[in-house]
Amino acid sequence: MATVLLIEDDQRIRELVASRLAGHGFAVRTAEAGLQGLESLLADPPDVVVLDLGLPDIDGVDLLRMIRTGHDLPIVVATARDDEAEIVGVLDAGADDYVVKPFSAEHLAARLRAVLRRSGGTAEAGLLVVGELEIDPAGRVAILAGSQLDLTRREFDLLEHLARNAGTVVSRADLLAQVWNQPYGGSDKTIDVHLSWLRRKLGETADNPRYLHTVRGVGVKLAPPE
Repeated sequence: MATVLLIEDDQRIRELVASRLAGHGFAVRTAEAGLQGLESLLADPPDVVVLDLGLPDIDGVDLLRMIRTGHDLPIVVATARDDEAEIVGVLDAGADDYVVKPFSAEHLAARLRAVLRRSGGTAEAGLLVVGELEIDPAGRVAILAGSQLDLTRREFDLLEHLARNAGTVVSRADLLAQVWNQPYGGSDKTIDVHLSWLRRKLGETADNPRYLHTVRGVGVKLAPPE
């Protein structure tokens, strides 16, 4: 489980984002001010930082530079500032990604998983268990009720991504971006075909789902059978 340090001064946003990220499988620590966040980071470095720029005690860009002087952990800036020149400046200052408010928790979670993958962080570690389904990301092995599944590379990537978000409806846009590396859209048909193949190997159908549940017009959820 990857640990996120969320540095955000708005209490409502801080509590909401922390709760939603926890629902996506992250362990979340929070700080309401920049120097408080820096102290938390120095005492116990997280796997990734989510940093607001409009902090009450120090400008977020200055804090970003301070963190970068001694740490190379991933930093995702999440702020209402959407000026293109400022975004470029923040990325040049050392941010790994930039998310403009308002954003969905699903969107932020996907960005966090992406920067953790690029950095070799802990997002890829650990056995994922959903009901009788066990997925080993490191060994790229999926086992259902004691039997190993014969999955293609893309089928495994799709199943792993859904398992990391088990119990949550994952949008088709997120699947295309994270599984097919198509952040600007693509064919829903591609998803449908791979879901059909994956269902067959999980011993289910779209009409009689056990693990894979489609929410029409929204996305797909992986959940244990009831």
